[in-house]
Amino acid sequence: MEVLSKRSDFMTLLLGWYNANVRPFPWRSTCNPYQVWLSEIMLQQTQVKTVIPFYNRWVAKFPTIKYVAETNMDSLLKMWEGLGYYARVRNFHSACIVVMGSFGGKIPNNYQDFHSLPGVGPYVAGAVMSIAYNFPIPAIDGNAFRVVSRIKSINLPFNRCKNQIFGFLTDHISPKRPGDFNQAIMDLGREICTSKNPSCDICPIRKYCCAFVNNSVDKYPFRAKRQKKPHYTVAVGVVWKGNKILISKRRENGLLGGLWEFPGGKTQNDEDAKKCVIRKINEKLGVQVRPGRLLKQIKHSYSHFSITLNAFHCDYVCGSPRALQCDNWQWILPEQITSLPFSKANHKLFNQIQGD
Repeated sequence: MEVLSKRSDFMTLLLGWYNANVRPFPWRSTCNPYQVWLSEIMLQQTQVKTVIPFYNRWVAKFPTIKYVAETNMDSLLKMWEGLGYYARVRNFHSACIVVMGSFGGKIPNNYQDFHSLPGVGPYVAGAVMSIAYNFPIPAIDGNAFRVVSRIKSINLPFNRCKNQIFGFLTDHISPKRPGDFNQAIMDLGREICTSKNPSCDICPIRKYCCAFVNNSVDKYPFRAKRQKKPHYTVAVGVVWKGNKILISKRRENGLLGGLWEFPGGKTQNDEDAKKCVIRKINEKLGVQVRPGRLLKQIKHSYSHFSITLNAFHCDYVCGSPRALQCDNWQWILPEQITSLPFSKANHKLFNQIQGD
């Protein structure tokens, strides 16, 4: 294995590969810091192919920071609907408001100020500073962690080796093309140095990779043992009062925060699903309902758990709705459902409700 130094040809080999293989993603056609920032927020824990249509639609509707800052959260969540991890868009909205109020509408061009914005962690800060402003700051995502772990034979969890990885990338990042360098590392991890079955035979930097030279690529990076995802049974009510349906808005600081839903919740122990609907709707909204027939049963998986959701047609009985364990509520017509941001699990009920 050839020894790496700060002035090795590692950077040249990596950027040469990137030049020949760069993918024409829409956010790579600009150095606009707003668009770079938006793309990095969307790409967190989300595949590129999923992000592209969301990114294009968002930029067309909200072309500047000002548009985002002045748009209500329901509209932003509706545009984000289906992309998941909704805290990202809530933080992005808050950050855009700060940029408008504290920075005159201009995204900060120094690491400390930008990193101070809501939802901006070290990775996003490094990516935007390097791509949009050309500062030689590493951006360490899961791909970079995997690539450097193999190069240096680091078999530690990220929180125990992040300084070592950051130091390596700082030593080797291109001072003239830091954004391309960071994107090259990410692309290499996504396309060549993959988690399973990496294509080491065509890797441009394999001669510098300890894991490749020692035939131990499969041992890196460190992998924590996966715990079995918990499964929950959920019961919700489609509550009718005349021709309108009662919906509630989830609390902003929780899972799926800010999204609308058909009210309900998890069953307790062996609780009957219909009794759960009665209990949860009363706890959340202070109203009494009478569950009727099962509308639909849905199985849905989230990143850290899965659910079986039982949805019942319910008659409104009495009580004035109040936001007791939610942020808001309203009565809507069935045809209004698609105009509001709902979770994917609730989406699976739409056709059935409108058909009925």
